[in-house]
Amino acid sequence: MPQTSENLIRTERLEALRTIVVQVLELGPDELTETSHFVDDHDADSLLALEILARIELDLGVAIPQEDLPEMVTLTAVYDVVARNADWEISHA
Repeated sequence: MPQTSENLIRTERLEALRTIVVQVLELGPDELTETSHFVDDHDADSLLALEILARIELDLGVAIPQEDLPEMVTLTAVYDVVARNADWEISHA
Protein backbone atom coordinates (compact mmCIF):
# COMPACT_ATOMS: atom_id res chain seq x y z
CA MET A 1 0.00 0.00 0.00
CA PRO A 2 1.52 3.35 -0.98
CA GLN A 3 2.01 5.91 1.74
CA THR A 4 -0.11 9.01 1.58
CA SER A 5 1.54 12.36 2.18
CA GLU A 6 -0.30 12.50 5.52
CA ASN A 7 1.19 9.17 6.58
CA LEU A 8 4.62 10.24 5.37
CA ILE A 9 4.45 13.42 7.45
CA ARG A 10 3.36 11.40 10.49
CA THR A 11 6.24 8.98 9.94
CA GLU A 12 8.76 11.82 9.69
CA ARG A 13 7.44 13.50 12.82
CA LEU A 14 7.41 10.20 14.71
CA GLU A 15 11.02 9.56 13.69
CA ALA A 16 12.04 13.04 14.90
CA LEU A 17 10.44 12.28 18.26
CA ARG A 18 12.03 8.81 18.32
CA THR A 19 15.46 10.37 17.78
CA ILE A 20 14.93 12.73 20.71
CA VAL A 21 13.71 9.99 23.06
CA VAL A 22 16.44 7.52 22.05
CA GLN A 23 19.12 10.16 22.65
CA VAL A 24 17.75 11.31 25.99
CA LEU A 25 17.18 7.77 27.31
CA GLU A 26 20.49 6.61 25.79
CA LEU A 27 18.87 3.68 23.98
CA GLY A 28 19.79 1.80 20.87
CA PRO A 29 17.52 2.65 17.93
CA ASP A 30 15.85 -0.77 18.03
CA GLU A 31 15.20 -0.73 21.77
CA LEU A 32 12.40 1.84 21.59
CA THR A 33 9.07 0.76 20.12
CA GLU A 34 5.99 2.92 19.72
CA THR A 35 4.44 1.24 22.76
CA SER A 36 7.39 0.47 25.03
CA HIS A 37 6.91 2.22 28.37
CA PHE A 38 9.62 4.75 29.22
CA VAL A 39 9.58 4.00 32.97
CA ASP A 40 8.79 0.28 33.03
CA ASP A 41 10.83 -0.78 29.99
CA HIS A 42 13.60 1.83 29.85
CA ASP A 43 14.08 2.97 33.48
CA ALA A 44 13.27 6.61 32.72
CA ASP A 45 12.68 9.00 35.60
CA SER A 46 11.13 12.44 35.99
CA LEU A 47 14.37 14.26 35.17
CA LEU A 48 14.69 12.39 31.89
CA ALA A 49 11.04 13.14 31.14
CA LEU A 50 11.71 16.85 31.63
CA GLU A 51 14.74 16.56 29.35
CA ILE A 52 12.57 14.96 26.64
CA LEU A 53 10.11 17.83 27.04
CA ALA A 54 12.88 20.43 26.74
CA ARG A 55 14.37 18.74 23.66
CA ILE A 56 10.97 18.66 21.94
CA GLU A 57 10.58 22.37 22.59
CA LEU A 58 14.12 23.13 21.41
CA ASP A 59 14.31 20.81 18.40
CA LEU A 60 10.71 20.99 17.14
CA GLY A 61 9.64 24.39 18.47
CA VAL A 62 6.57 22.95 20.17
CA ALA A 63 5.77 24.16 23.69
CA ILE A 64 4.32 21.40 25.86
CA PRO A 65 2.70 22.31 29.19
CA GLN A 66 4.27 20.40 32.09
CA GLU A 67 0.74 19.24 33.01
CA ASP A 68 0.88 17.01 29.92
CA LEU A 69 4.07 15.28 31.08
CA PRO A 70 2.34 12.38 32.91
CA GLU A 71 0.70 11.36 29.61
CA MET A 72 4.05 11.05 27.81
CA VAL A 73 4.88 7.46 28.76
CA THR A 74 5.34 5.88 25.32
CA LEU A 75 6.46 7.15 21.93
CA THR A 76 2.89 7.04 20.64
CA ALA A 77 1.70 9.00 23.67
CA VAL A 78 4.45 11.58 23.14
CA TYR A 79 3.36 11.93 19.52
CA ASP A 80 -0.25 12.46 20.58
CA VAL A 81 0.67 15.11 23.17
CA VAL A 82 2.96 16.94 20.75
CA ALA A 83 0.37 16.70 17.97
CA ARG A 84 -2.30 18.15 20.24
CA ASN A 85 -0.07 21.07 21.28
CA ALA A 86 1.26 21.69 17.77
CA ASP A 87 -2.18 21.34 16.14
CA TRP A 88 -0.96 18.38 14.08
CA GLU A 89 -3.67 16.06 12.91
CA ILE A 90 -3.59 12.87 14.96
CA SER A 91 -3.80 9.66 12.99
CA HIS A 92 -2.57 6.21 13.86
CA ALA A 93 -2.03 4.81 10.40
